[in-house]
Amino acid sequence: MKPTEEQRELRDALRRLFAERSPSAEVRRLMGTRAGYDPALWSLMADQLGLQGLAISEEHGGAGFGMRELAVVFEEMGRAVVCAPFLAAITAAAALEAGDGGRDLLPGIADGTTIATLAVAENGSWDLDGLMTRVEDGRLRGAKDFVLDGHIADLLLVAARDVDSAEDGVGLYAVHGETAGVTRSLLPTVDQTRKLARVAFDGVPARKVGTRDAVRRALDVAAVALAAEQLGGAQKTLDMTVEYAKVRHQFGRPIGSFQAVKHRCADMFVQVESARSAVLNAAAVADENPDGLPAAAALAKAYCSDAFFHTAGEAIQLHGGIGFTWEHDAHLYFKRAQASRQLFGAPAEHRERLAALAGLTGAAAAP
Repeated sequence: MKPTEEQRELRDALRRLFAERSPSAEVRRLMGTRAGYDPALWSLMADQLGLQGLAISEEHGGAGFGMRELAVVFEEMGRAVVCAPFLAAITAAAALEAGDGGRDLLPGIADGTTIATLAVAENGSWDLDGLMTRVEDGRLRGAKDFVLDGHIADLLLVAARDVDSAEDGVGLYAVHGETAGVTRSLLPTVDQTRKLARVAFDGVPARKVGTRDAVRRALDVAAVALAAEQLGGAQKTLDMTVEYAKVRHQFGRPIGSFQAVKHRCADMFVQVESARSAVLNAAAVADENPDGLPAAAALAKAYCSDAFFHTAGEAIQLHGGIGFTWEHDAHLYFKRAQASRQLFGAPAEHRERLAALAGLTGAAAAP
C-alpha cells in the first residue's frame, strides 16, 4: 500500500522537524529532566502541525484523519526517539472518542493544552479482568502502574471497577491530575526517554466517561501506534548499521563486504519490511474495519516488538565495542526497544490473544 501524497508530505515535514528540534543531543538532555519533554516543541506540534488532534474528529477540534496518518507520525517519532507525551495523548483521545461521556475533553487534547493519559496497568498487567482499582459512591480508590507521563498529565483516564453496579463492570473514569487524593511518583525505567509513573487514588471524585469497550479500543489503538513507533526505530537501527558497515574497515576492506555481515543486515531488512506490512495492515483495519482491529493490533504489536528488539540488538553487535558505549546512540534504541516490547503487553501475551481471537485456544478473546 503506497502512501498518499499528503502522507509523504507529512513524513517529510516531520523528519525535518525532528532532525532540527529533536537530535540525539536534545534527547539526551530531556532524558535527565523530570518533565521529560520540551514544551516549546509540544506547542509547535499542536499549533503548526496539529499532530495532537490529527485523528480527533473535526467536531471536537481535530483534523479528522485516521490511523494511517497517525502511523506516519509515530514511525517518524520512533526514528528520532522523540521525547514527548504523544503516545499518552493519542491513547487517551482514542478512549474518549470510543466512550460516551467525555468528548467535551477532546478539544483540550487536540490543541495541546491538555496532556492526557490512560491508566490501566496494575501489577504489571493490562488484563481488565484483574483490575483492583474500584469506584464506590463516585469515588476512586486504588493504584496504577506504568502510566505514560502520569506524573505531568493534566487529565487521567482511569480504568476501574464500579462496585456499585449490578454487573460490577469495568468503566473509564476521568480525574484531573492535581485533584486532592491523587499521588503521583516517577518510576525508574530502562528507557529514560519515556517517563512512566505510579498513580494512586485515595477516595478521588471521578467522572464516568466510558465503558470497558472504550478502554479496550484505546488499548488496541495504543498497540498499533506503538508498533508504528517500533517500526521507525527498527528502520533507523537498520540504516545506521548499514551505513557503519560501509565505512568501518577491517583487514583492509569495509566490514559490509563480509558475507556474515551481509547476511545479518539482510535479516534485519526482512524483519523491518515485515514489520512495515504488519503496521500498514493494522492501520488500514483500524480505519476501515474496526471489528478486525483487536486481531490486527495484536499481530502488529507482537511482531514489531520482536523485530525492533532484534534489529536494535544487531545494531549494537555490528557496531562492535562502540555500540556499547554511552556516547553512541545505539543504546537509546536498544533501551527503547526493550521497554516498548513490554508496554501494553509483551509479545507472548499478544500472540495468545491473537490465537484466542482465531479460535485456536480456549482462552478469552478479549481481556
